[in-house]
Amino acid sequence: MDKYGLIGHPLGHSMSPLIHSKLFALSGIPDSSYELIDIAPEELSQHIDKLKELKGFNITIPHKTAIIPFLNELSESAARYGSVNCVSNSGGRLIGYNTDCDGFLHSAELLPLGGKVLLAGCGGVGRMIAVEAAMHGAELTIAVLPRSIRKAQLVMAEVLRGCSTANVRICLIDEVMDSFDLLINATPAGMYPNTECCPVSDELIANCLSFFDVIYNPTETLLMKKARALGRTAVGGASMLVHQAVKAHEYWYGGEFSHEDISEIILSVEAEVDRMNG
Repeated sequence: MDKYGLIGHPLGHSMSPLIHSKLFALSGIPDSSYELIDIAPEELSQHIDKLKELKGFNITIPHKTAIIPFLNELSESAARYGSVNCVSNSGGRLIGYNTDCDGFLHSAELLPLGGKVLLAGCGGVGRMIAVEAAMHGAELTIAVLPRSIRKAQLVMAEVLRGCSTANVRICLIDEVMDSFDLLINATPAGMYPNTECCPVSDELIANCLSFFDVIYNPTETLLMKKARALGRTAVGGASMLVHQAVKAHEYWYGGEFSHEDISEIILSVEAEVDRMNG
């Protein structure tokens, strides 16, 4: 039986076992195991031999960067972001990937990523989204709170290093006055249990044509509710969560999944999140 898992600290409740068990079942290998492995930051090096016993594993905070010195090879995207969230064990060689960007791009494939894009927040996943949006031709505005201006400047510099012709600017989130083809929320505003928070004003929402929210709990954030009430397209974070897991299975053993299969798993994740929240 092939063994897989997720490492991080603290892990708490995770959707990963649900998602990966369904993907293994669809691939006809339901006896593969997927476990949660809580590893404190200072103990990572002590667990490398155990991790090498796994066929593959996912990585979440705080190990996405710390795992890199223990890997034999990095994919292009993992090297680009200096961040790994998926490792494949190929005959004892540990290969690191960043499937977060794949998850985002698949989730946003029907959204106008190459148009005028407003990105709210630029930490963590927001940094990756900024680079991917610029690489896909976006006219990008990074909107942040005053305390995050320096972080936004560093992300902007990273974007320009990777794409010197990128059209990117920074502004304070409360001072955005323009209209946009796509608004992407990469802030925690609206995440459970603070579900009554919204990262931007109603006026700005009315000036945007489509929306993507990286948050998957709740399944419909206040931002998404307000956007849909105006008849706008709004995609939530459960799609990104499932698509990045799908990509991991492609790397681990060449797994292939239909659009219908993936859509059903996204609905399962959303149903489980709603059940958890009562």
